[in-house]
Amino acid sequence: MSTNHESGHAINIANMELLASICVEHGESFNPSKSILKLDSVNPLIATAKTTLEDLKEKFTNYTKAVDAREELFEPLSKFVTRLMNSLASSDAPEKTTEDAKTISRKIEGQRATKKSKNALDAFIESTHKVSADIENTTNPAEVAHKEISASQMSFDNRVDNFEKLVSLLASETGFAPNEADLKVTALNVKLSDLKAKNSAVVSCFAKLSKSRIERNKILYDEKKGLYEVAMEIKAYIKSVFGATSPEYKQVSKIKFTKPR
Repeated sequence: MSTNHESGHAINIANMELLASICVEHGESFNPSKSILKLDSVNPLIATAKTTLEDLKEKFTNYTKAVDAREELFEPLSKFVTRLMNSLASSDAPEKTTEDAKTISRKIEGQRATKKSKNALDAFIESTHKVSADIENTTNPAEVAHKEISASQMSFDNRVDNFEKLVSLLASETGFAPNEADLKVTALNVKLSDLKAKNSAVVSCFAKLSKSRIERNKILYDEKKGLYEVAMEIKAYIKSVFGATSPEYKQVSKIKFTKPR
């Protein structure tokens, strides 16, 4: 998590509280005509900004937990598929079924069928399901996506899809009847359901996180009525009332606000 970005949003809110407090001390001298600059509007804006930031933190925590749970389930998948293929190879399944299963398993394990195929495949794809730990702090949606290797079809969606194909293939083969409980088709279907659920949970949490981030950006950085713009206009108003060289303006001019690029 980017501490600088995270603290930047919180500092903006804290500094807005300070600015509002100073405006209160000016009493009747602080009397802007623009409604969004009045304290009756500024104080609710600060409260909303705080709530929005807390909501984003909660959504980010939920997303992180979902990602961790998915990683924990997917991490041993390649080794499990290797076991599954070894079991299939030692079963009564025909060679054609074994070869078909190998083709699918390579996609799950991230292996290329041949070395020659390397340059014929795309190097990367944009994944919308996995983001960096900075996601709660970014304002540019383009920063959300992480690149994953397309050549081996290692995206989570593709791995789930290929595992489902493998399970379907094994379920149709009567010659595949392992004694190991976790390799039986019934157990494979349970694992498949779990993979789907964990992957879907990440997608769902990502969508909620993205929505919360958009709302945070709207409240803090809207070009017309966001907290940042309101703060800038309040400073300008104080400058117009008390003068550019006045101690009143110098006091608020030192209060810093930042706006992410």
